[in-house]
Amino acid sequence: MDIDLEQMELKQLRELRGRVDRAIADFEDRRKRSARAAAEEAARQHGFSLADLAGDRPSRSGRKSAPPAKYANPENPSQTWSGRGRRPGWVQQVLDGGRSLDDIAI
Repeated sequence: MDIDLEQMELKQLRELRGRVDRAIADFEDRRKRSARAAAEEAARQHGFSLADLAGDRPSRSGRKSAPPAKYANPENPSQTWSGRGRRPGWVQQVLDGGRSLDDIAI
């Protein structure tokens, strides 16, 4: 299939991109379903279900809730931080101002 993209209008290019994006997503979905079916069959042949082998780990979409906040911005209490991960800018400003984490603990 030879498409002359240079001759297409912007609307046509965007429509084509949308169709290509949908085709890619459909292709990936088919491959995932096929891989899952193969994995389920392999697990079944060994006397397990796929869930038995996967354990009780939550899926990426079912992650645990965020850890509770330990610190709050004194200037804007709606801004909080759990103390995990990268420090927010407002925390660094508090520390640079000579205060400690204990000063902003909830």
